[in-house]
Amino acid sequence: MGEQDEQSNVQNGLSGGPILVGIGASAGGLEALEQFFSQMPDRSGLAFVIIQHLDPARKSIMHELIAKQTPMKVTEVEDGVQVEPNHVYVIPPNRDLAVLQGKLHLMEPTKPRGVRAPIDFFFRSLAQDCGERAICIVLSGTGSEGAQGLKAVKGEGGMVMVQDPESARYDGMPRSAAATGMADYILPPDQMPKQLLAYIRHVATGPALQTEESVADSSELQKILVVLRSGTGHDFSGYKQNTVVRRIERRMAIHQLNTLEEYVSYLQHRPAEVEVLFKELLIEVTRFFRDPEAFELVKSEVFPALLEDRDPDVPVRIWVPGCATGEEAYSLAMLCREYMAQAGREHKIQIFATDISKDSIEKARTGVYPESIAVDVSSERLQRFFEHQDHTYQIKQTVRDMLVFAVQSTVKDPPFSRMDLISCRNMLIYMGSVLQSKVLSIFHYSLVDGGYLLLGSSETLGDASDFFVTVNREWKLFQREKDLPSYRLANMSNFSMLHQRDRSGTAGPSIQRDRGMDLHEHVEEFLLTHWCPACVLVNEKGDVIYIHGHTGAYLEPAAGEANMNLLKMAREGLQLELAMGLRRVVEEKKEIRFDGLQVKANGESGIVNLIVHPFFKPDELRDLVMVMFERGTAASVSEPVTEPTEEQNFQIAGLEKELESTRAYLQNVIAQLEFSNQELRSANEELQSSNEEMQSTNEEMETSREELQSMNEELMTVNSELTGKVEELARVRNDMINLLVSTGIGTIFLDLNLDILRFTPKASQVINLIESDKGRPLSDLVFNLEYPDLVRDAKAVLDSLIPKETEAQNKGGLWFLVRILPYRTAENVIEGVVITFLDIDAQKRAEQRALVAQQYAESIVDTVREALVVLDEDLCVVSANRSFYKMFDLDAEMVGGRLIHSLKEKRWDLPELHQLLLNVLAHNNVFEDFLMAWSLPSGGSRKILLNGRPVESLDGARMILLAIEDITDQRGPQVP
Repeated sequence: MGEQDEQSNVQNGLSGGPILVGIGASAGGLEALEQFFSQMPDRSGLAFVIIQHLDPARKSIMHELIAKQTPMKVTEVEDGVQVEPNHVYVIPPNRDLAVLQGKLHLMEPTKPRGVRAPIDFFFRSLAQDCGERAICIVLSGTGSEGAQGLKAVKGEGGMVMVQDPESARYDGMPRSAAATGMADYILPPDQMPKQLLAYIRHVATGPALQTEESVADSSELQKILVVLRSGTGHDFSGYKQNTVVRRIERRMAIHQLNTLEEYVSYLQHRPAEVEVLFKELLIEVTRFFRDPEAFELVKSEVFPALLEDRDPDVPVRIWVPGCATGEEAYSLAMLCREYMAQAGREHKIQIFATDISKDSIEKARTGVYPESIAVDVSSERLQRFFEHQDHTYQIKQTVRDMLVFAVQSTVKDPPFSRMDLISCRNMLIYMGSVLQSKVLSIFHYSLVDGGYLLLGSSETLGDASDFFVTVNREWKLFQREKDLPSYRLANMSNFSMLHQRDRSGTAGPSIQRDRGMDLHEHVEEFLLTHWCPACVLVNEKGDVIYIHGHTGAYLEPAAGEANMNLLKMAREGLQLELAMGLRRVVEEKKEIRFDGLQVKANGESGIVNLIVHPFFKPDELRDLVMVMFERGTAASVSEPVTEPTEEQNFQIAGLEKELESTRAYLQNVIAQLEFSNQELRSANEELQSSNEEMQSTNEEMETSREELQSMNEELMTVNSELTGKVEELARVRNDMINLLVSTGIGTIFLDLNLDILRFTPKASQVINLIESDKGRPLSDLVFNLEYPDLVRDAKAVLDSLIPKETEAQNKGGLWFLVRILPYRTAENVIEGVVITFLDIDAQKRAEQRALVAQQYAESIVDTVREALVVLDEDLCVVSANRSFYKMFDLDAEMVGGRLIHSLKEKRWDLPELHQLLLNVLAHNNVFEDFLMAWSLPSGGSRKILLNGRPVESLDGARMILLAIEDITDQRGPQVP
């Protein structure tokens, strides 16, 4: 069995029809496609769909060019065509392409020219229709298209191949695809077919781990999870087993490994594979405004509820766990901006976006995305929220400032609190039920009463449904129940995990829930030992952890964004001593005391003694500091207050006058500054107006640039097609030149005015043409040919379209067959005349020699006294000599072409003679001395002998030569 048959059998073993391979290419893609298909067997069992950027106004010849590289059938896609194995389908111009249940469907583009992304569109459709069977390949091209679509293929467990950028004529698309980190193979095009077939063969014939009943308890699978946890710090044992196993299977197929034991060893010896498996298990498939209806629901219902009665200075807090590369987090930020602009109000928005992948968070922080996001983001949003630069879009700084990205594990790291909205879409579906309950309990804890939870369309609350109210069932929008009884909170699975200690060992604002529920007990124990009516527990940075008693006389929340830092909350008169005391306690680990400090609160002054004391027990609180406020008395002030003297009063009066003068001067300066400020505002408004005009112009130029870039890519594709066509035409032209030269036929091409367009070298020998004669009328030439009516006949052929043929001699006596024909294009349009000169001199002279020889032979035959006649296969007379006509009193007109049996009243119609003649033809027999009597008109008779033998004409026809001898006067046999 050959390799191709084996591959075909492998494909027949895969259920669900032929595997569909989507190939995306743009500029320089034709060369890569030719290399790919030149190495792809024609009986692989695969079906290929090629998506390219094509000029929408021009018919494509891409399928014709690719057909030259493969024996497979290559066709342009027709709407609704059923995909068949061993076929190549090419997208037509000005269409998007989708696949549904193995059929290809052509779609009208929904985006204007310059914004379309047909490759990403098809890759997403391929992922949705084929799932794990989906395979996509990204080849040469400018820009970044394909990078978004391949994420969808990877999200469904499919396979991704990318052209090695070093081998690509234009490396924009391959580099963008490789930068996603999701490419399974990065290879030159001519090496892809071998690897592709090996991968498919392994998938078709390799072991299916998920069918093994013991896979969940497999020690080898547990070892893989151990290696994964050791390499990444994350435990995936709580994920759904089927999801984990499918991803492991896919990695084994990529590396052609057959057993879990082999893969365990592979992981242990290749740390890079651990990172790849980690990323595949995260399944970071996201895009801007995924499920637009869900985002519109948030904009229309959630934001109005959160912002309607909220103080502008109280921030709206949003958490996006599992944010991947940030698309959905930025989508929420853009929605916030849009809603606030529509409502005509401004609020502080804090969006916390977290993920366990450091690489994903780094990409999210930059806010740089490929141009292909234009498929998901409207042109209005692109202009408003993005900056376009070098084939990418970057989120503007005003939007990025709304978000804080952080590496965080939703499961094991401390969660955020006081959240108004949590958007966690399509993360829970990959987790087991226990882990789901744990995560939902975290979300419940993190949300404020009445806060909103947005899940993915395929996710549910499960056991946590009692703790949320359903706002929209279709798009999974829920709201945390208000005033939930404590006995119901106790029923939430794994709720106690919220109070576990922070594993990182660092203190922070959330230390109260991280340090444990007995923090209150430790503080009370400390207060019993160090009595104090009012105090605060802070960390070494001054962040407040715990407050005891009434501290309003000493602390006040600072204006602006909420900040629980002791140094910023301290009232006038305490900041300096608090900063000094906190620093010394952290450094010296001993109590610091400040007595008799004057504190101003609400326009009144008071005296306080400040004690800053370090924590020593328990060990987990050793890095905290207790700050105590003790009411003081006038006696605690270091210097008593006395009445000023007369001299001091005089100095005070002088200082007050000087202060009053300074105030007047400052007021004058302030007035001038206000006037200048008004002028600046006016100038600023003019600049803003100019800036808006410039921005509008810039947006128009940006749109034009995008269209030009799209046209440039289309022109590159057209140029590749035309280059291939020109090369083909050059080969055909060379073939035609060699053909015309080798035939030795002189040819002249004339236009509709009978002007000479071109001619072959042989034609120049016939009628003395030179290169400068091109473009001259045929009638201006002096011919070396005895054909004076050549021009007239050429015009007649052009008028009547009836070819003409004649023989003519040149002045040297050579004979030529001259043919004049109309020149027809492939579209059957007459564009001139073609004249050919065929050298028939040798043929003509051979005819003359043959004629002379024939005349000579006829003369000899006519001198023979014996009668001779030649018969054809039908026994008709072809020729006869003079003796024959004389012997039987016949003439040539009566004999030529007639059956011999019909001559002379059918006297030759003898059965015996007829049979002899037929035997001569059928068996090449010879007969001699056939005697027959010939009756004479006078009543007598003659005896004649017939001799017959086969002969062959010049053209190979079989004939009979019949010789007749009169033996009446000779003695011989009697006629019976």
